[in-house]
Amino acid sequence: MNTMSELQRQLFLQQQNGKLLRQAADFSYQYLQQAPQAPAFPKQSALDLLSAFEHDLPDKTGDAEHILNQLALKGGPNTVHYGGGRYYGFVNGGVLPIGRAARWLADTWDQNAALYVMSPIAATLEAQCEKWLKQLFNLPAGTVAGLVTGTSVASLCGLAAARYRQLTRLNWDIENHGVFGAPKLRIILGRQTHGTVIKMLNLLGFGQQNIEWIDCDQQGRMQVDNLPELDASCILVLQAGNVCTGTFDHFKQIMPIAKRANAWVHVDGAFGLWAAASPEFARLTDGVEHANSWSVDGHKTLNTPYDCGIVLCDDQPAITHALHQQGSYIQHSGDRDSMMFTPDMSRRARGVELWACMAYLGRQGIAELVELLHHRALYFAKKIRLGGFRVINDVEFNQVLLRCDNDQQTQQTLVNIQQSGVTWCGPAKWQGDDVIRVSICSWATTENDIDVAVDTFVKARHNT
Repeated sequence: MNTMSELQRQLFLQQQNGKLLRQAADFSYQYLQQAPQAPAFPKQSALDLLSAFEHDLPDKTGDAEHILNQLALKGGPNTVHYGGGRYYGFVNGGVLPIGRAARWLADTWDQNAALYVMSPIAATLEAQCEKWLKQLFNLPAGTVAGLVTGTSVASLCGLAAARYRQLTRLNWDIENHGVFGAPKLRIILGRQTHGTVIKMLNLLGFGQQNIEWIDCDQQGRMQVDNLPELDASCILVLQAGNVCTGTFDHFKQIMPIAKRANAWVHVDGAFGLWAAASPEFARLTDGVEHANSWSVDGHKTLNTPYDCGIVLCDDQPAITHALHQQGSYIQHSGDRDSMMFTPDMSRRARGVELWACMAYLGRQGIAELVELLHHRALYFAKKIRLGGFRVINDVEFNQVLLRCDNDQQTQQTLVNIQQSGVTWCGPAKWQGDDVIRVSICSWATTENDIDVAVDTFVKARHNT
């Protein structure tokens, strides 16, 4: 007896004939072909198309091909082209072609990467990525890795492990007794620490009034001489790549001090930790391997697809106790069970595209990509200075911070740049001044792209 419903019949037919996937592939090819000429940010005529998505939930099942067509024709023009050569906003990386292709395949597989028994391929690839990351960053052999949405959550994981370990050192069992009444931990941050770290500290119950702030130099590096006396109650957060200037804290000087005191060190290395993979820039991360936890993104410097954040921790018991989940139905194995190193259980197998990108580039290709992005940033800085702008950072690693003669001119110039559609970047405040922040993060950025962008910057300034 056939008890299949009409909805099931439709869905099985769509799955078996593959028409929707072929339609999606055609739209994807068209999108990529048009991308080099597309505006960096949608124009108003495209934004007006978004009203097509503003309607009540339909009562009945719709036409799948029509829905996909609507997404492509009215949604596609409203995407922001991070992967192009002239998008320099935030720290949004491009996408390697192999990463995009692997993501398509992984999305078709639709694996839950929580446990080995849920997906042997996901577990195997994540284990290999963990091994390669330790080799690239020269981390301790016992380091474990968890794949999360981004550095924000990766920092949450690292700081949760830090909270567990430091309280254990103070004879407090947080798993059983919680945070109320626990011994006080000292949180030590540089004044240029990224806001997401503070957000994650708040989620973990550390109030901002309890933070011990350390002054930074003009480029955003923590001043070593201002470090307070450290002890086993301390959690110290350092930076590998300041979000504005790209500079690195003095790991080689700070790490021995922290180690002697049994302080936990977490490194926020969202885009900068990849410097360790480059012979040219490894000096910037000298000593970073002596930290206890690290957060880094694949979707920034490595140019994997979004979302691909990574937490690394040299204390497997600490991160496991901080993040593990209990349940009689959970079937652990002798292989990698990735949920032990992340806060979520059900999640997509983002290790597929991370593995594919690393396998494709190899050690040499990863180093070349890291160096390429920085050299493009140096080229941008050189050209923009010739255009009459002030570059106010040392351009230590793929970030360029610039301004005009005053705040008002800087603000209006940025408005004109963003409205041009030719290129896009964002604002920031640095040492109390308004600045324009340029992040070179896409493999696709060429010197010609930068020439076009700089010309747009110069015209934007002349129109203030």
